[in-house]
Amino acid sequence: MNKADYGYRKQVKLSFSEAITKTKAELKKEGFGVLTEIDIKTTLKSKLDVDIENYIILGACNPPAAYQALSSELEIGLMLPCNVIVYQKDDNTYVSAILPSIAMAMIGNNELSEIATVIEETLKRVIDKI
Repeated sequence: MNKADYGYRKQVKLSFSEAITKTKAELKKEGFGVLTEIDIKTTLKSKLDVDIENYIILGACNPPAAYQALSSELEIGLMLPCNVIVYQKDDNTYVSAILPSIAMAMIGNNELSEIATVIEETLKRVIDKI
């Protein structure tokens, strides 16, 4: 398990597509929905004609937490949803989630810090179960 400065990452023993499926399932179990799914590999190929390894961004949302955050800070929508990525590097598959405590720290709102801590713990549980 590795922890980046702003993300929580784990190398998984799954194929890329299996990791996406498992990540979505674990997010759902923890009350998240996936609002967006961005296939970076396909997008960069079509827009720039470059080839990269598989890389997908899942825009995950926990509606109760999102509502709490928006109630506390209307502009927080700029920081939502919580991004979770699944990617391949050197034939290995990784799953990583943003650390909301780091992302929300710049806002300086104690109520948001509490929400971010709860969501961060939940996202770490998701990653740990994959």
